[in-house]
Amino acid sequence: MSTHIWVKQLKGQAGKPESQKLILQGLGLKRVGDERTLRDTPAIRGMIQRVQHLVDIQVRQGQIALTGARSRRAE
Repeated sequence: MSTHIWVKQLKGQAGKPESQKLILQGLGLKRVGDERTLRDTPAIRGMIQRVQHLVDIQVRQGQIALTGARSRRAE
């Protein structure tokens, strides 16, 4: 059974360092309220740790349909 992380952006990017903006972009978050379900990997957890003050997360077990370009390429 795989683990996924649900991430929601709670705060905007205005006034934040460029590195944090790039991390949010890497997570697929563009604006407040955006949500993504991502695979639970050390890389994703490291990215979330850097922007934990801007996002809400939940760890979920089981098969969850992934969204985004990567999941469309896998189909």
